[in-house]
Amino acid sequence: MKTNFSVLFFLKKPKNYIKGAVYFIFLRITVDGIRAEMSTSRNCEPERWNAKAGKVIGTKEDVKILNAYLENMKAEVYAAHSQLSVDGAEITADSVKCKFLGKEEKAHTILEAIKTHNEKMKALVEKEEYAPGTLRRFEVLERHVEEFIAAKYNRTDFNVKRIDHEFIHGFDFYLHTVKENDTNTANKHIKNLKKIVSICRKYKWINTDPFFGHTLKSKPVHREFLTADELHKITEKQFTTARLSQVRDFFLFSCYTGLSYADVQKLKLADVSIGVDGERWIFTYRKKTDTRVAIPLLPIAASILEKYKDHPYCLHNNKALPISSNQKMNEYLVEIAALSGVNKTLGNRIAKRTFGTTVTLLNGVPIESVSKMLGHTNIRTTQLYAKVLDTKVSEDMAPLMGKFVAQHTKANEVTESKISADIALIREKYTVVTPEMEEAS
Repeated sequence: MKTNFSVLFFLKKPKNYIKGAVYFIFLRITVDGIRAEMSTSRNCEPERWNAKAGKVIGTKEDVKILNAYLENMKAEVYAAHSQLSVDGAEITADSVKCKFLGKEEKAHTILEAIKTHNEKMKALVEKEEYAPGTLRRFEVLERHVEEFIAAKYNRTDFNVKRIDHEFIHGFDFYLHTVKENDTNTANKHIKNLKKIVSICRKYKWINTDPFFGHTLKSKPVHREFLTADELHKITEKQFTTARLSQVRDFFLFSCYTGLSYADVQKLKLADVSIGVDGERWIFTYRKKTDTRVAIPLLPIAASILEKYKDHPYCLHNNKALPISSNQKMNEYLVEIAALSGVNKTLGNRIAKRTFGTTVTLLNGVPIESVSKMLGHTNIRTTQLYAKVLDTKVSEDMAPLMGKFVAQHTKANEVTESKISADIALIREKYTVVTPEMEEAS
């Protein structure tokens, strides 16, 4: 790849400069606007220096020897640049400097960056600052990137400075084809890779942003939620086993509070207290965003809390509800959906959406209030819930529709009356009176 490369000699004033003292001669290497400097171990009086030519003025033998030394040094720097070009190595100001000095430039790799990130995130997961699922996504990214580098470049790792649009597009194509990811899943991996690259820029491992100009195209996702009828089926269904009833109650509690699995798991009865209206509210912090939420306790949710307040698990662990593992919950919810006649995959996500749609928005709760109860830091996230509500759109448009229908009907009545009157007038005006008609009259 062609680069803009230049070499320049210049004078640098000593830190503890005394008037009349000499300046140090430095060499500056510039590659694509990025500089690297080093001392030549030589000095010169400032009045004897030709800045434009980059050499000492004079014809004495010592001046000729010094200028020859500088020219030789410059030639060796150019030779180092040429050798890097022949080797196909990345050419940077630092790499040329290291090649000239006979040192190996510290090369950072993308897998090194991902591993470093994941080790730090693992420690933060233990401190409950990140969810385990977030760490798992970056561990999957590490495997995918490692396999992609091996398949595409036949290497075990890749210099982070060599990441460019070709690498990014190649990885995106690899995710779609080899890993058979859909567009939105592949986009999540690309976004996570972008985060790693951004960290590399902060560490100054790279100077440019390879993602600049790269755009992601996503496909709209159908976000399922339970209708009022489906919610009623699950609520009224009688189960013969206690484990299914218990999981059903947890699911319904999430449907009527909008709390996630992690939020319900850490919920304590002490988190329920009297709100501004004198009724019982849940006051807690969302585990994912650490956002404070205040949720009025609806009757069904309140009855579920009351049902389990004396449960041994709740009493022993100071919890509001007895919660199984998320994996077990999901397994039981599949069974609950089948027994209730609901043809949807139940889970915590669909429970939150049901609260945000069927329970709240469809019952006239303003979207701003719904957003606050769900703990969304951006109302646009809540607006995604509103987009799926055809029923809500129909209800919102009903008054306007009625107004237009009334106007249209009235306009038609006026038009028909006017036409009838005009026809009668025309008939009266143009009717021909015959002799027979006169005799009859």
